[in-house]
Amino acid sequence: MSNNDVLRTLRYTFHYHDHKMAEIFNLGGKSVFAEEVNHWLKKEDEPEFAKLQDKDLAAFLNGLIILKRGPKDDSTPVAEKTLDNNAILRKLKIALDMKDEDMLEVFGLRGFKLSKHELSAFFRKPSQAQYRECKDQILRNFLQGLQLKFRPTA
Repeated sequence: MSNNDVLRTLRYTFHYHDHKMAEIFNLGGKSVFAEEVNHWLKKEDEPEFAKLQDKDLAAFLNGLIILKRGPKDDSTPVAEKTLDNNAILRKLKIALDMKDEDMLEVFGLRGFKLSKHELSAFFRKPSQAQYRECKDQILRNFLQGLQLKFRPTA
């Protein structure tokens, strides 16, 4: 999944407008305007489309954590320069204050079966033998499950 797809899906799931999205970016330490957010939300074939970089999506996810959970201390978290699906899944888990059971329930809403052990493998360090890479299909199913949970009638 592209970073733009993740951003579009989260915007739809939580029903945020462009100004709210810009506010979340600002919470994460990335100063943006609603117009710039709008370019990131465009489809790839639209002329005003702009590719969302990893560090920018990381700033948004950090801002989402601050919005949902409150600031950890007086400092703004530093956005990672590179981001993979495992990190996105981890940040969403933190932002939404989810336990393993909650995440498995979200996967279940999509009819996607995953064991607790398989899920925990996504949150391990890559150097561990039990580490498992979170593929696009898994992240996509989780994001679509979030849509079903937070926007069931849409």
